Amino acid sequence: MGLLQAIHRHIVVSILIAMVLGFLIGIRVDTEGLRRMVTPLSFFMVYPMMVTLNFRSLLERGNWKLQGVTQLINFVYLPLLAIVFGWVFFPDEDNYRLGILLIALLPTSGMTVSWTVMAKGNVKEAIRMIVIGLMLGGLITPLYIGAVFSEAVSVPFGSILSQIGLIVFLPMFLGFLTQRGLVAIFTEERFKTSFKPIFPIFSTLAVVVLIGIVMSLRATMLLNNPAVLPRLLIPIILGYLIMLVTIDFIGRRLFDRADRVALINGTMIRSLSLALAVALTVFAERGPAIALVIALAYVVQVQLAAWYVRRTIRLMPAST
Repeated sequence: MGLLQAIHRHIVVSILIAMVLGFLIGIRVDTEGLRRMVTPLSFFMVYPMMVTLNFRSLLERGNWKLQGVTQLINFVYLPLLAIVFGWVFFPDEDNYRLGILLIALLPTSGMTVSWTVMAKGNVKEAIRMIVIGLMLGGLITPLYIGAVFSEAVSVPFGSILSQIGLIVFLPMFLGFLTQRGLVAIFTEERFKTSFKPIFPIFSTLAVVVLIGIVMSLRATMLLNNPAVLPRLLIPIILGYLIMLVTIDFIGRRLFDRADRVALINGTMIRSLSLALAVALTVFAERGPAIALVIALAYVVQVQLAAWYVRRTIRLMPAST
């Protein structure tokens, strides 16, 4: 558990190590057989996150203005921004365009709550954003992909829906049952203190292993085309910076400090684990190329989120 906790605490370093190890293994060994691990790893990457969700938050009275603005950003502004970025930076490379779109289509993760807690934002609304965003993302993602890539990419609607059911809604259902079962056996307080902190550790481990597999599958290509990484990183970094600036501007105009923090974390933090799972399980041969974009986004997203928390605490004390 000590090693797993260290991986979870230092996720950026862990991801970088996984990338390097995956690359070194991939240039020496044929890792194609590792593809069969993708679906079970994807499931166990998502399931622990679902166990920790507060599903009852959906039944509580909430700030629906904040939720409405959040989901408009998540499912209108950011997908359109991703489509524009894809055409500008990768006009003839469908895999990379699809990777950028998947990042934009699947909002928020368990880290949304963590960053919101650290920045002393509206945690209840952040939790509600996760549940609503995951449900809408699972339903809307196939529609966007079909509309944007119907001519350039074979879009298997049935496969997308079944895989999203397998890696979003089934883990959500089982996560809810697991949570209720643990609460019934050990009490709510025991669940929060003893079990809830443990589940995200296993999710992080699955993410790190999957990213290592992605790098191993793309190792030969990267060895022969080293300029690919900076070509991918530039639009990812630029996209996240534009997201942060524009969403922060909207938040300052419409909401108080606590809601502003929740808005930023409920939109800028993307569910990269789900995006990675969809890329690798739905799109077969295209999967590793699509997933490479998503893997690089992990590093950028975590660093930017950490910077925003530090800036928020320094410039916007919780009392303001």
